[in-house]
Amino acid sequence: MCSFLTRFRIPLLLFDDTGLSMHDDQVLKRSALLIATLSAFLTPFMVSSVNIALPAIGREFQMSAVLMSWVPTAYLLSAAMCLVPFGRLADIYGRKRIFSYGIGIFTLASLLLALSPSAAAFIAFRVLQGLGSAMIFGTGMAILTSVFPAAERGRVLGMNVAAVYLGLSIGPTFGGFLTQHFGWRSLFLVNVPLGLLVIFFLATKLKAEWAEARGERFDLAGSLLYSASLVALMYGLSLLPRGMGIVLTAAGAAGAAMFILWEMKTTSPLLDMNLFFHNATFAFSNLAALINYSATNAVTFLMSLYLQYIKGLTPQSAGMVLVAQPLIMAIFSPLAGRISDRVEPRVVASIGMAITASGLFLFTFVDGGTSVGFILTGLVLLGFGFALFSSPNTNAVMSSIEKRSYGVGSATLGTMRLTGQMLSMGITMVIFSLSIGGARITPEYYPLFLTSMKTGFIIFSALCFAGIFASLARGKVR
Repeated sequence: MCSFLTRFRIPLLLFDDTGLSMHDDQVLKRSALLIATLSAFLTPFMVSSVNIALPAIGREFQMSAVLMSWVPTAYLLSAAMCLVPFGRLADIYGRKRIFSYGIGIFTLASLLLALSPSAAAFIAFRVLQGLGSAMIFGTGMAILTSVFPAAERGRVLGMNVAAVYLGLSIGPTFGGFLTQHFGWRSLFLVNVPLGLLVIFFLATKLKAEWAEARGERFDLAGSLLYSASLVALMYGLSLLPRGMGIVLTAAGAAGAAMFILWEMKTTSPLLDMNLFFHNATFAFSNLAALINYSATNAVTFLMSLYLQYIKGLTPQSAGMVLVAQPLIMAIFSPLAGRISDRVEPRVVASIGMAITASGLFLFTFVDGGTSVGFILTGLVLLGFGFALFSSPNTNAVMSSIEKRSYGVGSATLGTMRLTGQMLSMGITMVIFSLSIGGARITPEYYPLFLTSMKTGFIIFSALCFAGIFASLARGKVR
């Protein structure tokens, strides 16, 4: 039969188990990877570049230090509270649909931020941008997992993670250049054509849709309880050790307990608790992610202060040193992802966690006379360790769940990241409050600052060391 078709030049199409021809399947894979990678670059680039522009934004709108802190906080809280609900909505109504809404809202918010007339409007538009980011975070990785089979998943997730770190690497440098030469509003305007490009590819290239939980009920009560608890917990952590911080953190923890009880009773839960109670790989992989981000997120903050206050570097020079960590992450994340397609993800991720713990422990020896070369060595170790951890850990999470839960799984991992970041800064703020109090970091307080930093790195290295065992406890994916 095949020879007959060949002889008369009748095209022979091959089909895979999805019903798509092999050619269409490859087009779909390339399109999904391009769209997910562009969006994975876009959001962290925005986050890291805005931090550089904060002084300029504060001057124009005459913001106080407290109000200025709401520029990143409003975005972070908005994204965190909506991640899992939007992940669940994507599983029910379609991941491409929610992703498309997210890119549209993110692009519109970027334009509105560039045109902001006041501080209040700017903060409100940051909330809107965080909401769009939650739709992107909760679905981009889920789309990749839906399109690529398990044997190819680690490689593409590694490329996706590399795009995140590339955005984090380029953001401070390119953001500083734009802010200095074109003003802070240019940071948000540059996102508009990039967002429109993603929308164009979505409309013309990505034709498929994925909604394995279609027809299931959305748990609105659970979503509201989840969002309120997470906001109270995360905002409370940022206020520690003040009294209001303790109250909000306790309220958030109590709300989280109520949320778990509610989800165990309801017939169509927002977050299936069986994923945690009966899926060791999913539970321990998310725990490992939470520990890893809790131990590493404050490194850039602490080393930025150290390099500028203690070593006397300019902000630009300090940024050039600190870019070493995300640059190493961007280079090695795709390789780590490919390795996790062949080697058990828990092995690769656990080695990465151990290397990260070593890098953090190295920083416990930093003092006023430490060379910049020593700092770079520690940052390279951290970057390499995190690259080995992140892609395989993501692969383990997404490979341990059914297709109908890809959106929720991706969103849960994103929530672990954001919660870990807030926890890391919360630990740092508690240490500073106990040792330095409300004083500014002036030369007479440099010894106390160095002691506080050393204490922080001791805690973080111990936390990361404990994370090795959480990573190993996840069991085998294959």
